[in-house]
Amino acid sequence: MAQVVLDQISKVFDSSVTAVNNANLKIKDGEFMVIVGPSGCGKTTTLRMIAGLEEITSGNIYIGDTQVNDIPPKDRDIAMVFQNYALYPHMTVYQNMAFGLKLRKYPKEEIKKRVDKAAQLLGIGQLLKRKPKALSGGQKQRVAVGRAIVRNPKAFLFDEPLSNLDAKLRVTTRAELKSLHNRLKTTSIYVTHDQAEAMTLGDRICVMYEGLIQQVAPPMEVYDYPNNRFVAGFLGMPPMNFFTGMLKNDKNHPSFVLGEEIIALPNHFLNALTGYDNHKVVLGIRPENISTVPYEGLSDNVITATVDVIEPLGDRLDVYLTTRSQDKLIANLNPHIDIKMGQTVSMSLDINKAHVFELGDTGKNITLECHPQ
Repeated sequence: MAQVVLDQISKVFDSSVTAVNNANLKIKDGEFMVIVGPSGCGKTTTLRMIAGLEEITSGNIYIGDTQVNDIPPKDRDIAMVFQNYALYPHMTVYQNMAFGLKLRKYPKEEIKKRVDKAAQLLGIGQLLKRKPKALSGGQKQRVAVGRAIVRNPKAFLFDEPLSNLDAKLRVTTRAELKSLHNRLKTTSIYVTHDQAEAMTLGDRICVMYEGLIQQVAPPMEVYDYPNNRFVAGFLGMPPMNFFTGMLKNDKNHPSFVLGEEIIALPNHFLNALTGYDNHKVVLGIRPENISTVPYEGLSDNVITATVDVIEPLGDRLDVYLTTRSQDKLIANLNPHIDIKMGQTVSMSLDINKAHVFELGDTGKNITLECHPQ
């Protein structure tokens, strides 16, 4: 096991396309780090540079105490699990798992010991004589992970390993990966575009957008205290609601003006909002912080809206609405509430849990310091 450090890493393709821009990231020894972001954000390129499959343009990469910039992939002592499994179709499960050790000329007894141990750990001992064509997607994924485990590497690198599995199998395999990491405690770097995987798997998550690292923190810290608007909107399903309006400060009582409606903001936002009076800003609030029932102690925090769509999900209703100012709104409501499509309702906001952002896709969270952590 070892820590992995990215020191001002950049990758530029064709002298003009910057895929990763000055990335600094320290993955602790034994940590499960998830790099998450939309397609094209640079996360897979970052992983491939760590693996040595992509040459870096500038910066340094360290695995343990060793700078690995010029060390070939096979000598970096890492093991990678790919999205498409990359199993040899003509080999049995045992042969696939043993292949890397055989190339490194390990004794047969040591190879068998390692393969049997990994197979037992992953629950695939009964599959060792089968070939990949006789395996399900989930079984192939376990074999790919097992092939990495037998190497006993300094770090595991996972490149969207669950994306080819169906939804139910992704959930169970996700839990198995987390349990496996808890037992092995090997440094792991996991790339995904799936926020659920990021939130459930990572000790910390690294959110990337347009080649830049936006925030690195434990999952719930990123969710509750996003650095900027992109992070706030990327994590959460349904996503955070955003409204663009005018900030007002009347006699030291801040408020947000949305069309004809005025929403009182908490007084403890005041200092953070100094200098933004009469400026356009973005108010963000998560669907679970909106209700048809007034929040205790909060009265001037209501938006009038019309119900467009109702989605019953068993444990909640996802209700899509349009405000009087024609903004779209999503609320998570009690599944047994009496609400109908086309109905005009008053939606109360738990304004203490709202955030105020500057304009722009990555507008900073102005009120981040106002939320106790």
